Amino acid sequence: MHQEYISEDHRINRSQWIRAAVLGANDGIVSVASVVIGVAAAGTGPSSVLVAGFAATVAGALSMAAGEYVSVSSQRDVEHADLEREKNELELYPEHELEELENIYTSRGLSPTLAKKVAVAMHDHDALSAHAREELGINVDGLANPWQAAISSAIAFTAGALIPLLVGIFMVKSSSYNFMIVGSTLVALAILGSVGASLGGAPKIRASVRVLIGGSVAMALTYAIGLLVGTHL
Repeated sequence: MHQEYISEDHRINRSQWIRAAVLGANDGIVSVASVVIGVAAAGTGPSSVLVAGFAATVAGALSMAAGEYVSVSSQRDVEHADLEREKNELELYPEHELEELENIYTSRGLSPTLAKKVAVAMHDHDALSAHAREELGINVDGLANPWQAAISSAIAFTAGALIPLLVGIFMVKSSSYNFMIVGSTLVALAILGSVGASLGGAPKIRASVRVLIGGSVAMALTYAIGLLVGTHL
């Protein structure tokens, strides 16, 4: 009886979008929660606290989107430049480029004879794709999309920011306002760390503790600064 083959889903293939989503959501949760409790600690009124939270959400989402767009656009420009240079080299020095491909396969353990056969086959099939992948580590069919990165980052940030923001809206008149913000933020961070670890195949507890420590430090420092500023103004 033959066991059915199940195709492998390597987690490394998901590492980039997991990182971007977790980073965006984590930034949204921590930064907006820190702003809200920091402004509240300064002794301002509820309306000022909520306005600060909304402003932090909008500014943070736009900042994340702009940063990702610029970063990915720069990466894409470099990739295009490398591909264009490789294309020119293939046109001018095809034999030399084929030899480079052979050397790459030889360095990976293939015999010189087999390396030559593989290099010729790959070179004849799609020379640019083969050389881009083997020499430059670039997948010509999967170049980074700056707009996709920008929109994804903005959405992830906003989704994270909504947690402390919504708690702030509904609990704005509560005497335990700051405690509710901090509590909901820590719970959200723990869940986020656990989910990110699950998707990436990493230890859940370690990931959760890591984001909890970072978030706690950020909120504590912001709260202390808010108290200090509120006392001296």
